[in-house]
Amino acid sequence: MRLRRRLNLGFAALLVLFTAFLVVQFGVGSRLRDDHDRRFARIDAAREANRLALQRMTDAETGVRGFQLTDEPLFLEPYQNGRGAALAALTRAAGQTRDRQARELLDVERQALADWLGQYADRAANGIDGENALGKQLFDRLRAVNAAADDAIAAELRAENAAGRRTERILAIGSGILVLAVLAAGYLLVRVSRRQLLVPLARLGDTIRRQAAGDRSARAEPAGAAELRTVTEALNDLSAQTEELLVAEQARTARAWLCQAVVAELQQEGDDPAVIGTRVVARIGGALGADAVHGDLFVPGAGQVAVRWPETASELPVADAAELRALSPGDPVPCAGGLAVAMGGDAECPGGHLLVVREFLPTFTEPERRLLASVGREIERALRQLSIRAHQDLLIGELRMLDQRKDVFIQTVTHELRTPLTSILGYAEMLSDEEEELNPMQRRSLNAILRNAHRLQDTIGDLLLLDRPDDGVSAATEPVDVATLATVVHAELDTAAQAKNLTVGFDAEPAWVRGDQTQLRRALRKLMENAIKFTPAGGSVTWQCGADERTVTIAVTDTGIGIPAEDVSGLFTPFHRAGNAMDQAVQGPGLGLAIVRDIVRDHGGSIAVQSVVGRGSTFTITLPAVPAPAPASVPVPAS
Repeated sequence: MRLRRRLNLGFAALLVLFTAFLVVQFGVGSRLRDDHDRRFARIDAAREANRLALQRMTDAETGVRGFQLTDEPLFLEPYQNGRGAALAALTRAAGQTRDRQARELLDVERQALADWLGQYADRAANGIDGENALGKQLFDRLRAVNAAADDAIAAELRAENAAGRRTERILAIGSGILVLAVLAAGYLLVRVSRRQLLVPLARLGDTIRRQAAGDRSARAEPAGAAELRTVTEALNDLSAQTEELLVAEQARTARAWLCQAVVAELQQEGDDPAVIGTRVVARIGGALGADAVHGDLFVPGAGQVAVRWPETASELPVADAAELRALSPGDPVPCAGGLAVAMGGDAECPGGHLLVVREFLPTFTEPERRLLASVGREIERALRQLSIRAHQDLLIGELRMLDQRKDVFIQTVTHELRTPLTSILGYAEMLSDEEEELNPMQRRSLNAILRNAHRLQDTIGDLLLLDRPDDGVSAATEPVDVATLATVVHAELDTAAQAKNLTVGFDAEPAWVRGDQTQLRRALRKLMENAIKFTPAGGSVTWQCGADERTVTIAVTDTGIGIPAEDVSGLFTPFHRAGNAMDQAVQGPGLGLAIVRDIVRDHGGSIAVQSVVGRGSTFTITLPAVPAPAPASVPVPAS
């Protein structure tokens, strides 16, 4: 039976018994006492009435004798009053008593009174002489019957008292039994509560305190009621799960610590790889309590390194070494008299293996197996990272060498090209001065030489600009009105735009920045040249230049061939050309946008592009704005 049901039944029984005690003590007991008091008062009233009848008869007898002696009618008054009162008292006495014998005696007493009145008293009161001896005899008989009736009523009164005392005893016994029953029920309830609830709860509390103090193995013994046993079992299950989680967390922490230590050892630079490998296997052996640890690791830059711990450990037999090399990467497996784990690899970083030997406790637990597996994976990952880092260092070195060679190549090419190009331009310009001596064909050829020589000279200038040190804007900076520069560039390229029948829109308002005027003009020119170059004949190019308190914005929009989305990311890289530009054989080295980006970046700005293939492109330059300089004051001549 569950504790809840027991407690409910106990409290119900206790309530019923207590209610019964109250009913018996104050309900039934009070009623019985009241009944007893009423009966006692009634019987006592009957006795008093019987005694009053005797007293009234005595008064009547005294009045009759006084009348006989004195013949005074005054003495008859007590007789008359006593006669009626005696009869009335006998009637009341007969009505109050329930005792059959007392009633019979009262009837006899009434008859004796009637005999005394009829045979003696009435005759004497009427003046008829009677025999006094007969009167005395009848009155003595009346007195004797009255005494017998009084004794009978007294007996009834004693019987009623005895019955009242018995009732009181029965009530007292019943009340006592109910009180004992209440006490017994309360005791049983307390005992059940203590045995089934309080004691198990105290033990449960002790177990919880022990667990809170750090004793994770503490368990409570299931005892008491079913509900409390359920709680105890749940607490034990929770404690077991908590202990398992703590053990697992400790194992995980140990794995993490060991893995970090192993990785830190492998990342040490400058030490001998064999020494590093020995420290690694030493940490593994200490963590697993091993007698010996053997490892075969591929260390980038040093090759395959075989290590063992301790140094006094014997080398592995050839058969065991071959068995270890044949293992597949994965979970640890029993091998060569111990627990081994193989590490995967690739062509650049071949794998290896670890073997842990423990003689005193050859069976490894599951946490130990997971620990070795985690260490193996971390070693494999660390060695791969070292291999990747070595490969990256090699690539970085090669890239640096290529960058140096590129710089040397650009310097050599520009130097070797500028000298003969200067001579070509000089002699070509000398020939162009002799226009009268040249025929039309020679003049066209000379113009082609000059045009291509200037183009080559611009390309050399672009290469020199890209190859300059990244020092930002030159020291010769000044406030520059970008709108004025845009107007100049627009005028310079107007002829080229008209040659392709392009519609050029130009909208510029004063916009001041601080920078190198020559470089900014170069950037705007290259941006405009690109727009004209990549816009088919009959298209349009639009300039917009504006400013606010913080920034200056220059936007160049064309209706040209557009830029494929896959080419946008490399658009500002030197020598990069979009695929559709090469398909349509649009000439150019791919340096213009790279130069624009560098110039804009040197001036603290940015450049963005939006383009749709076949619909055109918009290049937007954003530069930091500066206030317009105050106009120079003109001195007023003295009058």
